Amino acid sequence: MSQIAEGAVLWTPSRERREAAELTRYLRWLAATHGIERHDYEALWRWSVEDLERFWASLWAYFDIRASAPYERVLSSRAMLGAPGVTAMPKWFEGARLNYAEHAFRTASAGHPAIVSRSEIRPTAEISWAEFARAVGALAAWLREAGVRPGDRVISYMPNIPETVIALMACASLGAIWSSCSPDMGSGAVLDRFRQIAPRVMFAVDGYRYGGRDFDRRGVVAEIAGALPTLERVVMVPYLDRGAGPTGLPGGTTWREATAHEAPLAFEQVAFDHPLWVVYSSGTTGLPKAIVHGHGGILLEHLKTMRLQQDMRPGERFFWMSSTGWIVWNGLVSGLLAGCTIVLFDGNPAFPDAGEVWRFVGQTGAHHFGGGAALFTGAMKAGIEPGRVADLSALRAIVSTGSPLTADAYEWIYAKVKGDVWLNSISGGTDVSTAFVGGAPLLPVTAGEMQCRQLGVAACALDEAGAPVVDAVGELVMPEPMPSMPVFFWNDPDGRRYRESYFEMYPGKWRHGDWIRITSRGTAVIYGRSDTTINRHGIRMGTAEIYRAVEEIPEVLDSLVVDLEYLGRPSYMPLFVVLRPGHTLDDALVERIRARIRERASARHVPNDVIAVAEVPRTLTGKKMELPVRKLLLGAPREKVASPDAMQNPASLDFFAELAKRLAPA
Repeated sequence: MSQIAEGAVLWTPSRERREAAELTRYLRWLAATHGIERHDYEALWRWSVEDLERFWASLWAYFDIRASAPYERVLSSRAMLGAPGVTAMPKWFEGARLNYAEHAFRTASAGHPAIVSRSEIRPTAEISWAEFARAVGALAAWLREAGVRPGDRVISYMPNIPETVIALMACASLGAIWSSCSPDMGSGAVLDRFRQIAPRVMFAVDGYRYGGRDFDRRGVVAEIAGALPTLERVVMVPYLDRGAGPTGLPGGTTWREATAHEAPLAFEQVAFDHPLWVVYSSGTTGLPKAIVHGHGGILLEHLKTMRLQQDMRPGERFFWMSSTGWIVWNGLVSGLLAGCTIVLFDGNPAFPDAGEVWRFVGQTGAHHFGGGAALFTGAMKAGIEPGRVADLSALRAIVSTGSPLTADAYEWIYAKVKGDVWLNSISGGTDVSTAFVGGAPLLPVTAGEMQCRQLGVAACALDEAGAPVVDAVGELVMPEPMPSMPVFFWNDPDGRRYRESYFEMYPGKWRHGDWIRITSRGTAVIYGRSDTTINRHGIRMGTAEIYRAVEEIPEVLDSLVVDLEYLGRPSYMPLFVVLRPGHTLDDALVERIRARIRERASARHVPNDVIAVAEVPRTLTGKKMELPVRKLLLGAPREKVASPDAMQNPASLDFFAELAKRLAPA
């Protein structure tokens, strides 16, 4: 593979593609109905962030949002937390009453299925819109009969299968609040999330299959259910074992019983900011942040994303390789808002070989294929040529996210996947359930860069003094509000954790925690996390969750973990452990540590290496110095990452300084 230069143009949309794009139709509609003419994307973006209220009002009209009560104003204020006198986030579209699920079913069509799915357990199958509506209506009726009301929490411990989508839509239709964890997550990590929100109903599977191996999760389901005192009902989906039942689970019933009785679809009308789901994004200390997104904010943002930025069209097939614990799964479901058929795959995308997921793309006729950057770089390193192993004639767009995609991966996609595909590399976050920077169908694709800032997203790069920088790396910051910013954090009544999470560095401006460079051409490059949250294969997990798992092991006194992901480098996550006197880090202990993380936290966050150290570097106040260690191992000078006067044990950095020399690229 040649070393292509970052910024080299790899693809330009044809005139036909530009003419057919939904974004082109929106531009023409904007000129005809509002007298607003913007002749290029950059001009449109600038208008969208400068005239914020008018832009979002235009989307409300363009997408013909169905509301049982109109909104009184678009935005209460542009001032966000941390600004002088501001104690709460601004309100969007106050007065409006609507329902997210209702807008998904507005796109129903007999001409194409709602869902296409396959897993390592089940063959490829289609679910029509009529079947989908029947199942959602029946399940929603069962939930109502079970006493679930608007605002009640319903949780899921299920994989990427149709039942999970049906359950989410049933909850949304009646105004209940959805929250999901993937069944490959251990009970400790799951309970750290679900305990916070006091759920009433849980959906669960008995197990799953991954890479040809079966994983029975009935014991974990029972452990989770037994540790949630508010849980009243558990609906068991027999997935791994068709004969599995809900024996011993509180209020246990089967999926078949819960969906047995037909009932018409009904959509509870809720406020624009009524909670739709709770998702989780971990910091470095404490429990994962329980982030609440609202019906209206997600509806508007996802319509904009799917239809304008990603150019999805009714009847097209949208496949995203994701687990149900990743925010992009929520985005996959929102493909229904654009009238797409959503395509689900549960299992190992590289089993029995690295070409499997590409064959699935071809067999299902997917038009849009999304995945984590690691999926694409993994296929590249495996030496496969997807364009040869699969029929990708229907594929017109690839979306990559989760971590930065390097320039050589861009080149590989155009050389080995498909020469005329639109590569849409995006970066956003669980926190806002969308992208800050990504793609637009009217723009060229340049190697190693994201095409643009997304409409309505005033993303910029700021230096440490808070000054905007161009063509230089800075903190990714949003100085203006977005409709999909969290409504609130669960169990954060005074908003303190919300404010500390995003607004402490630049008061009144959202700091996301990524390094970004925005070029003078309007493209963008993400360089990884600027804080110490671990973003492993697109799934964020706080270091505190890993410490809880590791430090339960009697031999381990202390630990420190960092992820050395950075643009151009493979993800490398070492775990450093301090052992009790008299113990050594032999192979057996390393395997126990790995197994404990896999079981209690996440299989995706098992470290690449476990390394014994004498001490964990700590500040004078006793905090683990994760960020300084990370910077040091990425090559920053020792004197720039930490002051010895601010440390309890400055000599502890000696080991990491020596390790940094060994890790440095040759």
